[in-house]
Amino acid sequence: MSAGPALQVWAGPRARARLRERGLQPDDVRIIPAAAGGAKGLVLNPLDRYLFSQWLPRSTQTVFLLGASIGAWRMASGCLADPDAALRRLAEDYITQAYEHEPGKAPKPGHVSAVFGAKLGEHFGGREAEVLAQPRYRLHVFTSHGRHLLARQGRWRTPLGYAGAFFGNAVHRRALGGWLERVVFGDGREALPLPLADLRSQQVALTAANLQPAILASCSIPFWLDAVHDIPGGPRGAYWDGGITDYHLHLPYAAMGEGIALYPHFQPQIVPGWLDKPWKRRHRTTAMLDNLVVLAPHPDWVRALPNQKLPDRNDFKAYGDDDAGRQRDWRRAVAESERIAEDFARLADDGSVDALPLP
Repeated sequence: MSAGPALQVWAGPRARARLRERGLQPDDVRIIPAAAGGAKGLVLNPLDRYLFSQWLPRSTQTVFLLGASIGAWRMASGCLADPDAALRRLAEDYITQAYEHEPGKAPKPGHVSAVFGAKLGEHFGGREAEVLAQPRYRLHVFTSHGRHLLARQGRWRTPLGYAGAFFGNAVHRRALGGWLERVVFGDGREALPLPLADLRSQQVALTAANLQPAILASCSIPFWLDAVHDIPGGPRGAYWDGGITDYHLHLPYAAMGEGIALYPHFQPQIVPGWLDKPWKRRHRTTAMLDNLVVLAPHPDWVRALPNQKLPDRNDFKAYGDDDAGRQRDWRRAVAESERIAEDFARLADDGSVDALPLP
């Protein structure tokens, strides 16, 4: 590995000024977003563990945790009584996941949903109250709720519906609301302190009955997993991966007033929705991110990882049946990611941090 830095800090204008004046202070944090992105989130695991088990406990303010897909699993794990152990287990379970499949074919979505849902049950079953009663954190799980053709999963209606969503979103992000709406299952003790006006949206109270289905839905990548239907307390219909509507949670953080949104992320760009990936102009920073601080891996550090990249979902195909090889390289990536947490700990001890401007 290179001896250079593993971590870069990027920030909006208001946050950059605050970091120069005060450095990184745990009591400044009001919101922590956590992106979709599958296996890429593994490299944030040591940083997550440090934040939840060592750094944030130095402060007492309420913090809103916003998660989509693997980000929802990460943030829910941070709400458990021993976040270090819960997040370590998340990484190991994600690395060791394996599904039965015919040679040369992907596993069936129903099988993946069943196995993954059972794994979430091992993490959170019987511990829902522990998550929901966490005294400081307010968990919010982002899901994508189908409308019209996507209101129920079906052999033909799902691909046709997602084709409509893709072409509608290509015209304008708001047009996505004709096919999918954002449904946020959130802590009922305090409302999310952000307006959600960019897309058709609903907020639903998180309960013991819908915590696991909401997290499963938020992780349910279309065509890879089945949709989750009729989540208790929410509007009826099919729910899919929260990353479709909110891939990187490009939300109006600047509207929350005081404090910063601290974003452990795997890149400096904040892509609004998964369907926005081809539209590079939508990846640019906006005034909504003025108080956002992004913690992202340094590109030189990434190039020293196995395959010179972050782990990602395509590795399942690239490694084929070589589960041992994939697991070995993903574990190495997580081990090397300890340097990201170490870099953050050093920066957090500085009285001033000179962050890069968000791209």
